[in-house]
Amino acid sequence: MGAAMLMSCIVSQAQFYEIANQLPQLISPALSGNATYRGVVELSGTAGVGDNRTNFVGISTSQGFQYSTWFFMGVGAGIDVATSNGPGDMLNNDNVYYPTNTTNTKAMLPLFSDFRFNIGSQDKLSAFIDLKIGAAWFLGDDYLALGGDGCALMGNGAQFYLKPQLGVRIPISSSKPKQAVNIGLTYQLITSNNNWNWYDNGVSLSSLGLTLGFEW
Repeated sequence: MGAAMLMSCIVSQAQFYEIANQLPQLISPALSGNATYRGVVELSGTAGVGDNRTNFVGISTSQGFQYSTWFFMGVGAGIDVATSNGPGDMLNNDNVYYPTNTTNTKAMLPLFSDFRFNIGSQDKLSAFIDLKIGAAWFLGDDYLALGGDGCALMGNGAQFYLKPQLGVRIPISSSKPKQAVNIGLTYQLITSNNNWNWYDNGVSLSSLGLTLGFEW
């Protein structure tokens, strides 16, 4: 048992040093001005899953550098429209609440860091894993997320924003492999502790969908 743990520690340290040794190779191109600039614009649509279901349609752009053939890092911003449909309550003339169908729509602004890992040659059809992580703000008043088992109030402060994507990259042509169309399966998570529901102040909005992008 002890030998196995020791071997595991040695392997982990070896992997750490390997990654550490590669960091200068990733950073030096940007410092020397040799890193390749790359921009991406994406359209996405996701449908809410779980409690407090909310659908999102949005556009975003990422600007950064291709540090190596397999790694891109940049920063980005977007604008999303969040829409939820579910039961609400209205007060009738007898001062009795009764259920109604309610639709709520709100704009959301995400700001994020973008990390993309390419799998395969960039000159032909290939795959990629993309990870956007940052913060998002619902613009204006608090957002009422409806659907699922009830409703939740999303504060207009900063929300944690996570958006991983698994997709395929399709170059426009062999002569211009830098320009490509991206199609990906996307998961989106919006959450923080400045929200409110019937149970506590930790509210999350999860959604799944597709993303269509163009990079240059």
